[in-house]
Amino acid sequence: MFLVAGLGNPGEEYALSPHNLGFLTVDRLAERQGIRVNRKDSRALVGVGEIDGQPVMLAKPQTFMNLSGTSLAPLMEKHSVPVERLIVVYDELDLPWLTLRVKSKGSAAGHNGMKSVIGSLQTMDITRVRMGIHPGRPIASGADFVLAPIKRSQREELEGFVDLAADAVHSIIAEGVEKAMTKFNRRAQA
Repeated sequence: MFLVAGLGNPGEEYALSPHNLGFLTVDRLAERQGIRVNRKDSRALVGVGEIDGQPVMLAKPQTFMNLSGTSLAPLMEKHSVPVERLIVVYDELDLPWLTLRVKSKGSAAGHNGMKSVIGSLQTMDITRVRMGIHPGRPIASGADFVLAPIKRSQREELEGFVDLAADAVHSIIAEGVEKAMTKFNRRAQA
């Protein structure tokens, strides 16, 4: 089984913040596949179904971003999901808004949610979909920016961006991470 984990923060006040793009992508995948992500398991909301004929569990850790790994590690252990079948989707302040990058491994690059996942799983070999959120202008505080509501002017673009991330996850499951990297990372540079 694949485990697709969208990182974010629980609570209505964070629902449309840049830090919740992982949650929004899991919600989009759930909507497309008819999966209900509402069962509590290992401090996450989860739902099970299929994507491209492959069994998949969609998860939204409810531990808050910086402790995401404390939910994912027990979830993976309980359901015998190997790290090779984990896909993590999250926002990335180092990438410009609407830029998407698929990676098969790497450091957390300062992202505290990924830092927690890497620390809990004791590996950097984690497939991820990074969604760029940098607004292209100086920001006073990264922490304040990622937790504030997405600007109204960006909300129109948000739907397509979440669709793109969901397409990337689907591609990883259907075709493998290498093909997804070629397909989506090239498109992101265009």
